[in-house]
Amino acid sequence: MRLPLSPEQLSGAVLPREHVFKMADPGIESSFIPALYKPPSLLPITKHRESLLYLVETYPVTIVVGQTGSGKTTQIPQFLEHAGWCADGKVVAVTQPRRVAATTVAVRVAEEVGCELGKEVGYSIRFEDVTSSSTRIKFMTDGLLIREALVDPLLSRYSVIMIDEAHERSISSDILLGLLKKIRKKRPELRIIVSSATLQAEEFLNFFSRGAEGDSESAVGAIISIEGRTYPIDVLYLERPAEDYVEKALSTVLEIHAAEPDGDILVFLTGREEIDSAVQAISERVAQLPPQPKKLLPLPLYAGLSTEQQMYVFETAPDNTRKVIFSTNIAEASVTIDGVVYVVDCGFVKLRTYNPRTGIETLMSTPVSKAAAAQRAGRAGRTRPGKCFRLYTEDAYQGLPETNIPEIQRSNLAPFILQLKALGIDNVLRFDFLTPPPADLMLKALELLYALGALDEYAKLTKPLGMRMAELAVEPMMAKTLLSAPSFGCLSEMLTIAAMTSLGGAIWINADSERKVESARRKFAVEEGDHLTLLNVYQAFVTKGRKEARFCHDNLLNAKALSRAVSIRAQLKRFLERFGVDVDDSLGKKDTGGIDKAEQIRRCLTSGYFAHAARMHPDGTFRPVSGDTVLHAHPSSLMFNRKADWVIFHEVFETGNKTYIRDISKIEKNWLLQYAPTFYRTQG
Repeated sequence: MRLPLSPEQLSGAVLPREHVFKMADPGIESSFIPALYKPPSLLPITKHRESLLYLVETYPVTIVVGQTGSGKTTQIPQFLEHAGWCADGKVVAVTQPRRVAATTVAVRVAEEVGCELGKEVGYSIRFEDVTSSSTRIKFMTDGLLIREALVDPLLSRYSVIMIDEAHERSISSDILLGLLKKIRKKRPELRIIVSSATLQAEEFLNFFSRGAEGDSESAVGAIISIEGRTYPIDVLYLERPAEDYVEKALSTVLEIHAAEPDGDILVFLTGREEIDSAVQAISERVAQLPPQPKKLLPLPLYAGLSTEQQMYVFETAPDNTRKVIFSTNIAEASVTIDGVVYVVDCGFVKLRTYNPRTGIETLMSTPVSKAAAAQRAGRAGRTRPGKCFRLYTEDAYQGLPETNIPEIQRSNLAPFILQLKALGIDNVLRFDFLTPPPADLMLKALELLYALGALDEYAKLTKPLGMRMAELAVEPMMAKTLLSAPSFGCLSEMLTIAAMTSLGGAIWINADSERKVESARRKFAVEEGDHLTLLNVYQAFVTKGRKEARFCHDNLLNAKALSRAVSIRAQLKRFLERFGVDVDDSLGKKDTGGIDKAEQIRRCLTSGYFAHAARMHPDGTFRPVSGDTVLHAHPSSLMFNRKADWVIFHEVFETGNKTYIRDISKIEKNWLLQYAPTFYRTQG
């Protein structure tokens, strides 16, 4: 049984709706305790346990406003479990916008509870499920909870669902809020907690109050505000703008290391390539310096790393060693890295931007918002007074936007509309979005899903194709490619390609020279492009690499990333077998009607990736079929400086002032008309 609490038990009266609890800092001097390992009893939220439980008991929706460091992510699920919300086999779910947060917080809470990870406390992210029948507190990405709703539309196994870091306004968390609002009408006993680090609380509560039938406004929910524990932070700006922020970040790190007292350094950069080159550059520069009493240990942190690799940044540095962590914005919130005293903020972030005219979604570097800059600076003041070095001028800071545009207003909506349709929400235009997406993004997504065969001419989900595409844990274009593969006689190969492309290019180890990497790649290269080359790499790894320890080292292959590809492939194979699709992994010749296997694979890729087609121009660059965006083959691609007439590509991203495409394969123009007749037509 849950323990009902009376208002008399609370230190102050419970104020519904627009009133906000302003919780004072308990004022316990605990600077000697590292942030991540602070005993839970010393966290600011602990003092307000009963107030919080009373609100959850009384109201369907509780909005928790708490700064990073207040303990909300790790403690609230434990409060709920102790108060009986996990009775009768029920589970408390906590969603995170990123998988690194879901995994690290689960590790921390399992440690506090004193259980093995995956028992009472577990996590679930795409391609990785560490839970069991005994799991009572489950951390997961918000996208994964939406996927669970495909199997259990009312999410009936959960008694409380907490959406953490909702202020980040990821597309999945926005859609999840809309789903939970619908589910609440059928499950009035479900409790929803929305946790946010900034004061967007009113917006979230207004959303749940809007059109709440039979509820008085004050009955829907309440807001509780909890102060975080932070120490003073000195914010330093540049006097003049930096020409190259990566170079400036490196010199700032070395200056901090030479002149500042102990304390780890957290550097915010925009993406994997910048981070990998910064880690390598700092190692080389430190090696050239005269011997110093304290070493510098550079570590990367970005979404493409395996869970195991991400965990390195949380380990205590060896004696006489200062950690310098080069991270994307995933270290802005949720994740607490113990020991960080200095933050270096490059002032940029890579955001997804989708152009509905060209149908191309790119990762583009844009200036951070003031809210994000404040979050970044806050990472420096967790254990003691810290410093934040902003690699931009104070005038530039004043010109930053207050917050970033919500992801739902600048993204390709096709994967999410497909999931909403699979959840039985046919009229997606009337779905209750926290912020409605622009009409042209909705139309482009419906057009793409129709061309892929996931929707019929009435915009209804097709069966079985559309339903299966929604259930596969890959985006729609790859889902269509996999489900088409049996008819092309290349399902085994397509499973491998799907697993390899999901790694985002992390299969090669950074060598000390580009020439070495290039010669290693050439051993596996296939003239037709990157997808078949990836297939060769995988086949070599499973036949030789797992048996011979030196194989990966000699060929500059990332053994951990390739082992992850093996695991992802096995999971995708299980998905298809669940649909009754037989996967023949024998590599013998199959009858493909006289067409060679390489061509069948490229035709199959075209059937899913026709929207990512481009034509080469005389200057060696590419242009998409519609629009005049200039696309460059990425230097890591086999198509870099190679001739091809038409190609399809897997990924687009911007670095500097160039738009690159990666994972590219040659195709024939007539295949586009053959496999996407509703998407392309020839002009008369």
